[in-house]
Amino acid sequence: MKSISSSLVLGMLLIFAAALISCQNSGSDAAKDEARADIENTDGAAVTTSDNSATPNAAEEVPTGPLTSIEFADNKHDYGLIEQGEKVAHVFKFKNTGNEPLVLSNVKPSCGCTTPSWTKEPIAPGGEGEIQVEFDSKGKSGKQTKTVTVTANTDPAKTILTITGEIVKEEEPS
Repeated sequence: MKSISSSLVLGMLLIFAAALISCQNSGSDAAKDEARADIENTDGAAVTTSDNSATPNAAEEVPTGPLTSIEFADNKHDYGLIEQGEKVAHVFKFKNTGNEPLVLSNVKPSCGCTTPSWTKEPIAPGGEGEIQVEFDSKGKSGKQTKTVTVTANTDPAKTILTITGEIVKEEEPS
């Protein structure tokens, strides 16, 4: 009798878990469809986000619709020696080398010490845009390497930008 009761409870838990998972998946599909519709219906209008931070689901989203291509002037930047506590910035310039409007749907840094800002409007074929990356060296020391992942309607959808620098402590007066 006890094993039948345990089996029944286990079966009910499995059914509940399956129902819970299926409900969560249908909600994320609706969010993906809505995001895709937003990208496909820009018609040259600005694409904006509430801030420059990425939500967990947005990081996984890949734009749909016509693909284009992107070319960066450089995808790596070395700040060299940085005094601890200093904020440094670099602008990565890029060009839409394809035949369709280019839309950057997300620009996500690898950590909170790196802050990107980027061109939000769709970029016409042949047009140019930029991504400014600011690095805050507060609390850091030694050699640092950080990345910024750019997601766009390109193939491949993600491009990695890299910044490096060496943090040195300010020498105390003697």
